[in-house]
Amino acid sequence: MKTASFPLLGYPVYCQDLSAMPQNQKLIINTLNGHSYTVAKKDKIFSHALRTSDILLPDGISVVMGAKILEGKRIKKIAGYDVFLHLLHLLEQQNGSCFFLGAMPDTLKRIKEKLETEFPHVRVGSFSPPYKPVFSEEDSRLMCEQVNLFCPDVLFVGMTAPKQEKWVHENKEKLDARITCSIGAVFDFYAGTSERPPKWMIDMKLEWLGRLLKEPKRMWRRYLLSTPVFFIDVFRHKYGLAKNGEQSQLQNYTPNRPA
Repeated sequence: MKTASFPLLGYPVYCQDLSAMPQNQKLIINTLNGHSYTVAKKDKIFSHALRTSDILLPDGISVVMGAKILEGKRIKKIAGYDVFLHLLHLLEQQNGSCFFLGAMPDTLKRIKEKLETEFPHVRVGSFSPPYKPVFSEEDSRLMCEQVNLFCPDVLFVGMTAPKQEKWVHENKEKLDARITCSIGAVFDFYAGTSERPPKWMIDMKLEWLGRLLKEPKRMWRRYLLSTPVFFIDVFRHKYGLAKNGEQSQLQNYTPNRPA
């Protein structure tokens, strides 16, 4: 399956509207932002998981700006919350089903209750995996089993990056779901256990600032350390200052095109 994308620092960034996203094919959807890019520089499994996504959404103003600076391409930021709502609306129209893998039981309970009101025609399942840095083979077997017993149209995975993307990548062949989407903090945003920045900040491309002000201890590294690394690499590639290995990595990358 091919979707329209273009190469940004070696990553196949999705460059269409969500309405153009295929609906009847198996998809792995992930997101890319300045922080995940920087983390992936030191985590080869995470990097491979992102690069082999069927759809890699530009989830961050840093990626949008990087596309403009490096490729001269105008793209629109698509946050995890955007694709989450998009897929739910489609499922509501289709009387479809979704499964939530991740988060605490109370968060999952809140999500189900809210969905019953806002998307009453969507069948919903969930499972809260053990809270640990690395899952055992038995953990993963049970998680896949719970998903497959429900057999959802869409599987939402919310276990924080890079754990969620790596787990999906390692288990994608075992999962019986049409679309698998790693969306991290969206679980808490939708459940109301964590508040997303107000719409005016999102519209002004300041969602990152809202999250930083709300959770400075957790977010300062993401926005004040990781994001600058992304922009440094953008300008290094733009002005030909990247190492040979990095340049060849971009040159050898073939972007996906619409099928």
